[in-house]
Amino acid sequence: MKNISLNCHITFISIVLILSVSVTDCKKSDNPVKFQMGTFPDSVANLSGLNSAYDDYNSTIYEISGSLPIIFSSNRKSSGGQFDLEQGNITFTFDQTDGSFSMSSSPGLDPFYSNLIAKAETPLNDFGPYRTFSSIDGKEYLILSSENTEGNLDLQYFTNMPMYGSVVPAVNGPFPVNLINTSFDDGYLAFDLNLDSAYFISNIEGNFNIYLKSRPAGTDISAWLDSDYSPSALVDSINSSANDKCPILHDKLIVFTSDRPGGYGGFDLYYAVFRKGNWSSPVNFGPGINSSSDEYRPVIGSHNAFSNLYMIFSSNRPGGEGGYDLYFTGIEPPE
Repeated sequence: MKNISLNCHITFISIVLILSVSVTDCKKSDNPVKFQMGTFPDSVANLSGLNSAYDDYNSTIYEISGSLPIIFSSNRKSSGGQFDLEQGNITFTFDQTDGSFSMSSSPGLDPFYSNLIAKAETPLNDFGPYRTFSSIDGKEYLILSSENTEGNLDLQYFTNMPMYGSVVPAVNGPFPVNLINTSFDDGYLAFDLNLDSAYFISNIEGNFNIYLKSRPAGTDISAWLDSDYSPSALVDSINSSANDKCPILHDKLIVFTSDRPGGYGGFDLYYAVFRKGNWSSPVNFGPGINSSSDEYRPVIGSHNAFSNLYMIFSSNRPGGEGGYDLYFTGIEPPE
């Protein structure tokens, strides 16, 4: 396989958020709630309940709690060889009386995710799973990068109707992303907020760059991904002469990884903000998140009871469970 250089292997992501806020019949003056909104801590926490010795890429009263089911890539099944898909769950609690935050993580056993993973896995490496819901056609999408018989990465996608009750929906696919795939490595697709644009990576020009494909108005997502190949545009202001990979978007924020000069060592995480029709110059997240090791495949999310965002990423920094581990941290949305 062409070197995709320690691919960014977290997953993502449909998010199920469970908000639990209980209020007693106290008088206003006796209200113990000191924090109306929760805050994800900006310290970086190892998701030890999910991690292994291999590469894992990518309620009580007055509490806010949430649950984040995730899909990620790992080579644990093959003891460090082939990358397959795994599922897990992250749960967190914020105490509104004293501002304390607690979090735990564990392997997942959800029947739908098990069915989805069984359908999506291939005999070769599977990287960078990404999940989203399309209000355009009412379907959920899983998009991932899988190694083909020539040793390159191609994008493929799967669809299913949202799960209602206990009925596990059928999963359709795999379908190749004809719109984007080339004879080079193409991977890590992510949509913008309205699914009007797809961002992805390719090494069609030598090093890895981030590319953009815009969806024609009124076009169904599946029909768009199935359409004939056409060249894509390099993303303005984002790419460098080094390797730029693994874009993820949240509203007007884009986060990606790069080994460009001036970082803290290896691959670092960067962000840019969309302003007046263009992306700002990338900003390094700094030493609070980046290290002298590699930081890969970021995932950004939010919770309507929390004032900031959370980010999940992978890193091979010292002190983890082994190889690449998954990490969690809170970040402030840039203005």
